[in-house]
Amino acid sequence: MRDILTSCMEDIIFSIIKKEEKRQREELVLIPSENYASAAVMRAVGSVLMNKYAEGQVGRRYYQGNKNIDEIEGICKARALKLFGLNGKEWGVNVQALSGSPANLAVLAALVEPGQRILSMYLPDGGHLSHGWHLPGKPLSFASKIWDVVFYHVDPETRMFDYAKIEKQAQEVRPKIIISGGTAYPREINHQRLGEIAHQVGGFYLADIAHEAGLVAGGVNTSPFAYADVVMMTTHKTLRGPRGALIFSKRNKLQVTSNKSLTLAEAVDRAVFPGVQGGPHEHTIAGIAVALGEAAGKPFKTYAEQVVKNAKVLAEELLKADFDVVTGGTDKHLMLIDLRKSGVSGWVAAWALECAGIIVNRNTVPNDRASAFYPSGIRLGTPAVTSRGMREREMHKIAGWMVEVVEYAKKWKLPDGKGKRTQFVKQFASQLSADKKLRSMREAVKSFALRFPVPGIGER
Repeated sequence: MRDILTSCMEDIIFSIIKKEEKRQREELVLIPSENYASAAVMRAVGSVLMNKYAEGQVGRRYYQGNKNIDEIEGICKARALKLFGLNGKEWGVNVQALSGSPANLAVLAALVEPGQRILSMYLPDGGHLSHGWHLPGKPLSFASKIWDVVFYHVDPETRMFDYAKIEKQAQEVRPKIIISGGTAYPREINHQRLGEIAHQVGGFYLADIAHEAGLVAGGVNTSPFAYADVVMMTTHKTLRGPRGALIFSKRNKLQVTSNKSLTLAEAVDRAVFPGVQGGPHEHTIAGIAVALGEAAGKPFKTYAEQVVKNAKVLAEELLKADFDVVTGGTDKHLMLIDLRKSGVSGWVAAWALECAGIIVNRNTVPNDRASAFYPSGIRLGTPAVTSRGMREREMHKIAGWMVEVVEYAKKWKLPDGKGKRTQFVKQFASQLSADKKLRSMREAVKSFALRFPVPGIGER
């Protein structure tokens, strides 16, 4: 009986996976934090390495049977350092963090004592939850429950950073660490200025390049390594690897207690394990190693360049259609669209676009008064469609569809008030599923998308 039940469950799960493969082929994924891993990366992640426990570091494990694991993890670390042109005597790299948020938590645990101050980017302006997001008197992220988090903002007019204002704020609040990076800031970050500001006030500088890692590796975005004390990146966005993270830390001295000092790299290693997690996922680390090897090749540099070219064209086309593209464009792979001028809720637009086969995510925008669940904007980017081989010509086509859908979605007005909104959501879902125009557009998008293969799907 147990075998029969197990077989049925497997059948259900694998049938759903097949449906997801179909969805990924037929839709256009424009969420900037999503991408496609290669067949080789997926083979590594789905390997027997998932059966092994390997707590500890290379050569210093708490379990036996880790000879092969040590070799794989050592290769991953070496490839990470080489890809970003780093000297292993000056930088250490931890490849064990499970993803970006726990990686950031480990960095903070290593460098900042409880109750000390953090200066990070305001979430609605494009920051990230793991940088200590909280509301007045209401801690929301785990970091905000441990540390005193203060936020810096974009300029309300330009919606870009004013580094002189950030410097003045840092001098006033004297943070132990300044964190840059986020999820929805479309312009390059001046790592040199932020590093200088952090060091002027006696703090550390953490550059979170979770989104830009592949663009930095490809040489199309500025590298933070000359200015940061610690650099954190995820491996599944523009790097095209599995879900994971890398933490690069300088090997200079960090005074941890009055009678003990560690290098930054040693402190981070101890914060990852045993600080915030147990055994590393070595199957994921193997996948990261494969992805780093792929990123070292010339085709990846060409890919990174095309990601930015595509994003710039997409932003320009939306600007021509009178969309409010935050900051007037992009320097990287993503853009943020403020829909308030268009008279459409970001929530409505995102669902209408999905109905048409175009996948973006709703997002807060600078100066947004709407809630995070029903925000005023949408966020989109080009990593995934570029991985499918799409170029500038296809961006013109995609922009045209997006403009058409958003214009059409103006007929749905998200009401104020919880009761009215709940009723609207039910009616809206029913109307979307039956909408002939959006269904017709979906067929056109599907026909278009199927012309471009999805890396990794059907190749294993």
